[in-house]
Formats: sequence, C-alpha cells, structure tokens
Amino acid sequence: MAKEMFSSNPPFTPPTTEEDRLAWLRLIRSSRVGPATFYRLMQDHGSAQVALDALPGIAQHAGLDRYVACPRDVALREIDAARQVGAKMACFGTPHYPTELATLPDAPPVLWCMGRRDPVLRPMIAIVGARNASSLGTRMARKLAEGLGHFGYTIVSGLARGIDTAAHHAALKTGTIAVMAGGVDVIYPPENAVLAAAIADQGLRVSDQPMGMQPQARHFPRRNRLISGLALGVVVVEAAEKSGSLITARDALDQGREVMAVPGHPVDARAAGCNALIRDGATLVRGSEDVLEVLRPYRPATRKGLQEAATLDELEPDHDRTRRTQADAVRPEGMTLTAGPAASRQRIMVPSVAGQAFSGQPPPVQPASGQSRRQKSPLGHRQPDAAETVLPPGQVQKATAGHPPQLLHNTILSRLGPSPMAEDQLIRDLALPPAMVLQELLTLELSGSVQRHSGGMVSRA
Repeated sequence: MAKEMFSSNPPFTPPTTEEDRLAWLRLIRSSRVGPATFYRLMQDHGSAQVALDALPGIAQHAGLDRYVACPRDVALREIDAARQVGAKMACFGTPHYPTELATLPDAPPVLWCMGRRDPVLRPMIAIVGARNASSLGTRMARKLAEGLGHFGYTIVSGLARGIDTAAHHAALKTGTIAVMAGGVDVIYPPENAVLAAAIADQGLRVSDQPMGMQPQARHFPRRNRLISGLALGVVVVEAAEKSGSLITARDALDQGREVMAVPGHPVDARAAGCNALIRDGATLVRGSEDVLEVLRPYRPATRKGLQEAATLDELEPDHDRTRRTQADAVRPEGMTLTAGPAASRQRIMVPSVAGQAFSGQPPPVQPASGQSRRQKSPLGHRQPDAAETVLPPGQVQKATAGHPPQLLHNTILSRLGPSPMAEDQLIRDLALPPAMVLQELLTLELSGSVQRHSGGMVSRA
C-alpha cells in the first residue's frame, strides 16, 4: 500500500529512435486513445511501448474485452505512406514540434508535416474567415498576410476557400502553414491542389490525422483548434454569426490567445460574426499595424536561431536517425504568454456555434424557380447553391466561357457586399475583360441587384 502511494512515475521522454516513433504512432492510433489518455499513459508507464503492453489489461479492467491496440503493420503502412509523399513526423517534446502548440494540455502527440521547417521557427498569427468571402474581405486578408509576413510572422490558416486561400497566397513568400482537416496528403477542397503544392514547397502543411484520411465534418473543429493553438493570436476576417471561424475564435480564447476581428458593414451577413466579436471585446483590426500593436508584448521573446535554421528546408527525417546534427541541435526558445492583453480580454463571449464545423456563408439566394437546389456533400455540410458559387479569379473566365451569364452574375454578386467598392478593383479581382464585367454590371443594375455610387463605386443592393 505504501509502495503504491509513494512510488514515482518514470520520466517522460520524447522518442529518439525509429522504434520509439513507431510505438508513439501505434499508441495514439489505438482505439479510445486520445491526446489526454496518451499523456496519462506516458506519465504512468514512461514509454509508449510499455504503455502499449499495458493497454489491453487496462482496457479489460475497464470492461472492454478482447481489446487490441493499433497493430504494428498498420502503423508501418502509415509511416511508409508518409515516406512516399515526403511527410515527416514531429513528436511532442522534440525540437521540431511547434512551441506554442506544445503549451496546450491536449496537444497532438504526433504531427505529420510536409514542407519547410523555418515557418515553425517564427512567431505565428492565424488568419481565418468566410469561405464565401467578398472581394473586400479577400483583399483585406491579403493585405494583413503580406504586412504581417513582412514583419516576420508566419501566417497560419486552414486551406479553406475564401479568406484562408487569400491569406495563404499572400504569405507564400514570407511563410505560411496550412493545417489540414484530413491527412496531410489529402487536399480539401480539391481546387486548392496547386496552392497546397506551393505551400509544401515554400511553406508547411501539418495534420494530426492519419495519412490518407479523408476529411469528415467531425475533423474540422479539431483542425480549428490546431490553427489557434499554433498561433499567438487569431484574426477573423468576415465570419457569419454561426461559422467555423467563430469556433477558432472560441478555441483561441480558451487557449489564452489574442482574438482580433475586422469590422464589416452591419447588414452584411458575412460580417455579423466579426462585429459580434468586437462588441464583446475582441480587438478591432483596420490593418497589420493594429495586429502588431496587440502582439507587441510577445516580440521580445521571439525565437532565437531563426537565421541559422532558415536554411534547413526539411524537418528531421522520421527514420534512420538516432541523433541530430549540430545545426539541428539549435532549439528555439519558447515565447512566454504574458498576463497582458490576452488576460484583459477574457471577458469576450464568443457566440455558441455547437455543431457548426465550417466557415459561415451569407444568406442563401434561392433559385428563381423557388425550388432549392441544395445538396449534401460527402462531408455532411451543404454545397452552395449556384447563386452562392464563388470562383477563384483565375477560374472565372474559363468557367464562364460559352455558358449562360447566370454564373457570372452570381460570381459578381458574391464578390460585392453592402460596402461600395471600385469597379476597376472588381474587374481586377475577376480577371475578366472590362467590357464583359461592365455589361453584366449594367444588367444587374437594371434588375435591382447592384447599386451604383459616385466615383465609379458599386455595391450589392
């Protein structure tokens, strides 16, 4: 009895060999073992292999008969799939694991990473927002990402349509991290395949899901929590009142991160969530200067060794290496979250978004026939109507060639909001011939869908 009360637990040690990493992967992939259970088992048993050996007995004691931990060959197949696509394993407690993420009590024990190492070594800021983003919203996201990247911040987002896509594009040269909802080798949405390849080449893609895992609705809240966990703060650009972006904001608040939002027009549904965040205490963001001011207390603790590590394009291989080189041994110092601005905004009440795993969209435009054309996607969320379709600029001309003008009408309307914007800016965003856009604007104006303002400005009526 006394021995049980006063016995000390074995020390927690990160994996150092290929066999250790295999055991870590088997343990976290075992049924009913999440991050909290993983760390408890590691604390009690000292190593993943010992925990694996004890797991069937623990499960039987809990009333689970014939429990089997993740088989060795299943984990080996996952590691082999990672090698084939060039993904590397980053384990909790190693120098390659993101420092900010490691401060979370439920940090993923294992991350799969594809790309360069140096984005992880910089301080990070997350930019998230609506999938059905307006032109003003995407321009704001690009402006923020470019400005913050210029000052040495890595931009973190979720590779979704709209705001996420704009932020990743703008931060490719300065550093960006895409957090994947499924496996790190599974691109969703499919139209971002080129962007995802560019991020793997110039930035970093990360996921805690198994290789080859197709994203499902239940994976996206977990993805959102990783986005906020990686960053010092979250900037929300266009978000409906019930959206996945507000899940990320709520997670950021729970994790002690800064919450910031870009205000929008009061009658624009895509700005309702941002305006609510600002009303409840989030920092109002007009440009990158506002974000830099909020993050100023954290800058003195910026990680060291960035210049030395910037040449290390790849993460440490997850096999055939039992010790690091002298260059790899430079471990950055973690940034301590002070009891400053974050603590002063603990009063923020993020609207409840239970069950909402994706970014919000504006009120749906019903088809002319009055019959809904909505369909469920394989992920469980609805696909947008044709009237809600938003096309990337490079795809608008290709998609509208030889087709009725309705698709172009809907794309123009999706780019406009209640706030007026310049006609020439809209033309540049669409990457279409000016005559084509002006003709469609005239048609939309005559139908009462678009309103013109002085100075060549237009808005959605």
